[in-house]
Amino acid sequence: MHLPEDIILKLLLSFIIGGAIGAEREYRSKSAGFRTLTLICVGATMFTVFSIVIGGNGNPDRIASNIITGIGFVGAGVIFKGDFGVNGITTAAMIWVTAALGMAIGAGYELVSAIACVLVLIMLYVYGKLEKWIDSVNQTRNYKIVCDYQNETLQKYDEYFKKFHLQSRRSREIKTGNTITGEWSVKGCEKDHQQFVDFILNDPTVKTFEF
Repeated sequence: MHLPEDIILKLLLSFIIGGAIGAEREYRSKSAGFRTLTLICVGATMFTVFSIVIGGNGNPDRIASNIITGIGFVGAGVIFKGDFGVNGITTAAMIWVTAALGMAIGAGYELVSAIACVLVLIMLYVYGKLEKWIDSVNQTRNYKIVCDYQNETLQKYDEYFKKFHLQSRRSREIKTGNTITGEWSVKGCEKDHQQFVDFILNDPTVKTFEF
């Protein structure tokens, strides 16, 4: 079996690219971090190189084509449902992209892979800051308030939301004995949310407050 002369350079480049993307995920304490993404990139490069070598001119993509299927199972493993939605989608996408970069290196498109890696890193850092800014000016929170039951008790909290410039939608009402529980989905900027939280925390009529 005759291996490409530049296979060592390809493996080194995939090691660097996988490590660069993995370092960002590791910094953010994600489930797929430095080692995982480096291994994925190097592995994808090796599978692609051997696919070309083994397949020859007849069927050079017979091994590499299965990378896409296999990497889907790895990506699915980092996606899970949390208390406030689905987590791990970005990390799963990074696994998918890292495998694509490794395949590009193995196929001989080193420059394209390097440029794509730079674009991915720019997206992760720049867009990460942009997401934080968007979240600070418009975020959705779920509030749960338990208090003594009186007629139209929960309506006063609807008024409190309006007072603090928050858009609310009451999702559930549960009455248990002499207490009533209200749950809301509330949209607004981070500052208004914090002012509302501080106000409710100092309200002596509130028995339980979850946010």
